[in-house]
Amino acid sequence: MPCLVLHYRAGEPLAPDPPDLVRLPAPAHLPTGPDGSPVPPAADRIEDVRARLRDPAAARDILDLDGFHPRVQDVVLNTPGARELLTNLADYADLPAGPRRIAIGCAGGRHRASGLTELLAR
Repeated sequence: MPCLVLHYRAGEPLAPDPPDLVRLPAPAHLPTGPDGSPVPPAADRIEDVRARLRDPAAARDILDLDGFHPRVQDVVLNTPGARELLTNLADYADLPAGPRRIAIGCAGGRHRASGLTELLAR
């Protein structure tokens, strides 16, 4: 079943919606509204993981890496609560109601959001 999974952060427009499962190569940036707050992406489910998962960038050895790197994915996956969230997102993506668009966001978009996106895409 097709599913769009993207990671995002506030600032600039999102990439166009592709038809099948997509792992965006870089963080998408959200446009901001008149009050300066980010406009949420058009998605069936939006997960802002800033408060849910601690920032793995505290692990100094991954600062220069992104979510495509297996080391970052390992650190993210071993963050308390990440496995449960990943299982929940995978179950949601597999619902029979049709294609799902899931947006996963965090502060910088390089570690938590992109790492979860890559793990979910598997």
